[in-house]
Amino acid sequence: MPDPLTLLLLITAAFFAGLIDAVAGGGGLITVPVLMGIGLPPQVALGTNKLQASFGSGSAMLHFVRNGTVDLSECVSGIIWTAIGAATGVFAIQQMDAGFLKHLVPWLLVTIAIYTLFTPKLGAEDIHARLPIKIFYPLFGLTIGFYDGFFGPGTGSFWAMAFVLLLGCSLVRATAHTKVMNFTSNIVALVIFMAAGQVHYLEGLLMGAAQFIGAKIGANLVSLKGAKFIRPVFITIVLAITAKLLYQNYR
Repeated sequence: MPDPLTLLLLITAAFFAGLIDAVAGGGGLITVPVLMGIGLPPQVALGTNKLQASFGSGSAMLHFVRNGTVDLSECVSGIIWTAIGAATGVFAIQQMDAGFLKHLVPWLLVTIAIYTLFTPKLGAEDIHARLPIKIFYPLFGLTIGFYDGFFGPGTGSFWAMAFVLLLGCSLVRATAHTKVMNFTSNIVALVIFMAAGQVHYLEGLLMGAAQFIGAKIGANLVSLKGAKFIRPVFITIVLAITAKLLYQNYR
């Protein structure tokens, strides 16, 4: 059992991860390194992270559903394809080396940050969709869902940009829909990690409670502040994730 100071560190990290993740994604870049830092093996850290992250994404999703920002009936296709992608990703990470994705992701995030910086009105309001939903959800549900099951950090950022750029959602609606997909992939991945015995429940549940509170506060900020608030936070989080991943993988 971890000592009280370690548990306090985990709870604090989870709270801020939930707050940040509800606003702009990227909470996993806080919690996964902390879990690995206390000595958990990588797959156990990922499995435990899915337990606590499910509380955060579930809290944020529930908030957006209740205030009408997202309608779950419109997300059925996305939920199904994301679940399939996430399950495939978890099975893959249990068989493969994640090194390639670790090196690829920072450059994808750099591209996202640069594009967002040079498009100041991006996500300010809803626009016409550039891709039909019947193509969008199978394509991105499988690919981003797979990535979330396989590795995870930055998943919320990828989903948010996909919803904005290709479905024409505002950043507020994109953030709301992102939480539905995040919750889906978290739950599916969690079940598989649990079946493999790769979850530490005490740490995961304590962090989950902190995630739930942080995500609730973050989701309220999104609803109150809108795109003008989300955009700078989104860019900052993307750049922070990128810098951390580049440092980890290329130092």
